[in-house]
Amino acid sequence: MSPTAEAVDAIGALRGAGATVATAESLTGGLVCATLVAVPGASEVVRGSVVAYAADVKTSTLGVPVELIAERGTVDADVAAAMALGVRERLGATYGISTTGVAGPGPDEGKPAGTVHVAVAGPDGVRTRLLQLSGDRDGIRTGTVAALLSWLVARVGEESQHGRG
Repeated sequence: MSPTAEAVDAIGALRGAGATVATAESLTGGLVCATLVAVPGASEVVRGSVVAYAADVKTSTLGVPVELIAERGTVDADVAAAMALGVRERLGATYGISTTGVAGPGPDEGKPAGTVHVAVAGPDGVRTRLLQLSGDRDGIRTGTVAALLSWLVARVGEESQHGRG
């Protein structure tokens, strides 16, 4: 796997800020972390990853509230937020990033393929974004990775300017 521009930028931003990252992944199945570690020197900033594909792994390993998933399902902004916070805390990283959604080919939990929630938890708190992606399963997964890593770079830059990254 060749490093993507987004991954190179993310590793550079984290390194420049003296920050680390951990990933919590559902629909991407480890692709975010694999994309990051394709960059030489990633071991300086990548703490690790939890692939929490099943709902019970999200709750038991990442601390996502059982009630939240029971009420809203796994494809939800608050689930993404809880995943990012959980992995940040459990792996001792400056930033926790997460993905949850529907890669397709068909809908899941009543939501169409391409509905993706990502989150970044960092020194300034946790924020989520809804992505509405199109394409096949691979395209949705790679689009998710690119969007999340680009957002991480922006977030690290923002927080570094405020002295919190």
